[in-house]
Order: sequence, then C-alpha cells, then structure tokens
Amino acid sequence: MRFFEMLLIVFNIFLFGWFIFAKNKSQRQLLIGFGISAIITLLHGVIEGMRWQMIPAYTMTVVPLVILASRLKSKPEERVAIKASSVKRITLTALAVIYSSVAVALPLILPVFTFEKPTGSYKIGTVTYDWRDNQREETLTPESGDKRELMVQIWYPADATAEGEGVKYHSNADVFAKAYGSMMNLPKLLFTTFGYVKTHAIENARISNQESTYPVLIFSHGFSGHKNQNTFQIEQLVSHGYIVVGIDHTYNSMVSVFPDGRVANLISDDSDSVAQLNQTNEIWVEDAKFVLDQVEKLAKADPDHRFTGRMDMQNIGMFGHSFGGAATTQMVMEDSRIKAAINMDGVPYGKRSISVGGLKKPFMMMTADESTDNSDFGGFIETIMTKNNDAAHNKNYWMKFKNMTHYGFSDSHLLSPLYEKLEGVDIREAHRLINDYSLDFFNHYIKQQPFKLLEQTIGDHPKFTLQTN
Repeated sequence: MRFFEMLLIVFNIFLFGWFIFAKNKSQRQLLIGFGISAIITLLHGVIEGMRWQMIPAYTMTVVPLVILASRLKSKPEERVAIKASSVKRITLTALAVIYSSVAVALPLILPVFTFEKPTGSYKIGTVTYDWRDNQREETLTPESGDKRELMVQIWYPADATAEGEGVKYHSNADVFAKAYGSMMNLPKLLFTTFGYVKTHAIENARISNQESTYPVLIFSHGFSGHKNQNTFQIEQLVSHGYIVVGIDHTYNSMVSVFPDGRVANLISDDSDSVAQLNQTNEIWVEDAKFVLDQVEKLAKADPDHRFTGRMDMQNIGMFGHSFGGAATTQMVMEDSRIKAAINMDGVPYGKRSISVGGLKKPFMMMTADESTDNSDFGGFIETIMTKNNDAAHNKNYWMKFKNMTHYGFSDSHLLSPLYEKLEGVDIREAHRLINDYSLDFFNHYIKQQPFKLLEQTIGDHPKFTLQTN
C-alpha cells in the first residue's frame, strides 16, 4: 500500500470512530477533521494517482461530510433524538466496521506493488526499439507480405548522475489490463493496478562510463508473457553491470504495442501439438538471432551514440522463462554467440535434441518442484545433467525450488499477496534466490569471476536443492 493511501485509510478510520463515539465534538472540530481528510485525498490523487480499489476509502471522506451537513440542517430537538438512539448508533458502528474492513482489504489484496531496490552499484537506464526483420514473413497473420516485427527493450547501467522518475511497468496500462483480463478470463479492473507500478529504470539515461564495455544478456519471456515480465531479475542484473535485452515475441506475447499505436494481441491455438510448438519455438529462436544481429549493429554504430563501442559482444548470455526457457536452450545449441544460459522452468521444445551431443556450454536449469513431477520434464533435466562433453569447463546446474510455482519465476505473483496465501510461495524470498544464483552463474561464465554461491552450496537446503554434473 502506498504512503498516502495508507495515511488516508488510517486517518479516515480514526476520524470515523471519533465521529461515532466522541462526545462534545464541535462542528468546527468536525470540519477540520474532514478538511484534513480531503487534503490527504487530494495529495494522494496528485502524487500517487487515484484507483478504484480506494473507492471505499474515498467514500469514507465524503459520507461523513454528508452526514455532518444533514446534522447542521436538522433542528436541535432532532439532534437530541439522534443521540438518544442506541439502536441507530449500534447499526452505524457495525456498518462502519464492515466498511472500514473493505476499505483496508481492497488496497491490500490488490496493492500497487514495488520492486525491491537492486543491490548493485549501477543506476538503470532503459530504451525501447521497434525492429522489423525484412528477411522474414510474418506467419501468424493472414495478410501476405507482412514482415516479422518485434518490440525490444534494453536495460543498461546508467551514469551515477542520471536523474529522473522510474518508468512505468506498463506504459500502455489500459491495453495491458485488457490483455491480462482476456487471458485469465477475469475482469479488466483487477489488473489496472499494473498501471501505477513503477520500476527503477530511467528512460534514455546516459550510459555509465565506469566500465568501457558491458556484457550482454538476452531475455525471452514465457508464452503469453511480455518482454519486461521479469523486471525483478532484469534490474538486479543490470545494477551489477550487465546490458539486458528483452524481446516481445509478437502474437505469442500477451500483447505488443508499437510506437504508432498498433496493438498485436496474443494469438493462441488451443490445438497446439508438439509439432506446432516446435515450429513456434523455431520462430522464437529466429527472433533471438535477429535481435542479436540488431544489437551487434548498435554496438558498432548506434544512431543515438549510446551503445557504440559499449557492448561486450564477445561475452553474451541468455535466460528465459517457460517457453522462453525452451528457446534459450535451443539458442545455446544453435548460436555460437551465446556463451552461457539459464532456463527457468521451460519444458523441452525445439528442433534440436539435447540427447545428441549435449549442450557443450555452461547451462543452468531452475525449476519449480511442481513442474518436475512431470516425467517428461524430469527426463529432459536428467539428459541435461548427463549430456555434456566437457563438464570440466562447461558444467550444468539444476536448482529445484521447494514450494514454488511455474509463474513464481516472473513478476506475476507480485500482483496480489493472495498468490502467496493460495500457493504457499514466499515470492520475495524466491526472487532473491533467483537473483543471487543467476548473478553468480553469469558473473562466473560471462565475467570470469570466482563463484560465490553455486559451487559452495551444492546439496539440499530448506528452500531449494542444487545439483551439478
């Protein structure tokens, strides 16, 4: 709950109780109290933005004013009668308790959540691109001649003097709220909270000169996800000196919004077969290769002069969630530019089989305990852990999270604490573990730094089990 939201609710509940129970309260005192409530409401609206979850709290500001106004118009003998009515007072008290509970519960159940402050020394900058691959036809639309077009967001270490407000999690909040609602068959209103969430990234900030170049990590979201669905993880990596490139896989993402206002909604096929999913995976792999090509161009000659000579294209990693994890696994085998990768709960799809030759590169698998109950998934992980031709230099790791869900690897569970209650997941703790071990893995295999966690914590732990080959 945001500061002025909390202040407004607490003050209004106190004011409401005082209005009902206090004796010898003057009209002047009442007007001052309700005036303060109105000022807090105004500050909340201007600074934080008003939202529907706070309607009961807003009403707590207005209704007592109406009651006060009616009392001012009533005759003295009528006021005495009102005071003498114990039944009316009990009824009013009960309604006040119920209403106050609702006013508190709604903002808590659907809070404007915040991302934890990244632990690295770098501030975070971000910029977004609209890239069209003129060499590929768009196969997911009926129109012939369409070319594959992708929205891409890049996060990078920003200069220490960079100032500005963190960009919104979703700049097109209404479009995304509608997309969330449509995907989950729930009212759009439940997802408007995302529109108030802000990140730590400053748009178009100057890149930091603390290091001459920064290694690059590619991020691929889950099916029906979006390029910034792992902001909790992306910001942490960037704060420690990485450039992260997030891809929206158009028509397979929740929704893609292009600069000219065009909206590409999710196209889902309920009859998806393994063959179809393998074909879709290939499209995602080609997306990643194309984006890497574009990133190489930026590194050589950025028209905005931001990334020219600042990207370490000799040290590139990749990570992905779910279907994006599957695309990441394929990229490790297909693209020599990828040096190391992390797959977060992604089942095996794609044209290349891991069982033939292994991965031959450092690889980390993160899974939820519920996912590995699937025998096919378990077999896939077993293959990863055994098929590596050079385990001395290219080790594989498997980190199995206990009491974890598939979507716990993304930002989605931050929407409401109900997820944690229903699923039994401590999502903040899970995110910290994901961040710590992702950073340690990439620091070693991309930045050539000594391990601080991975090799030191092999074995079983209360929150996870870690294995290596």
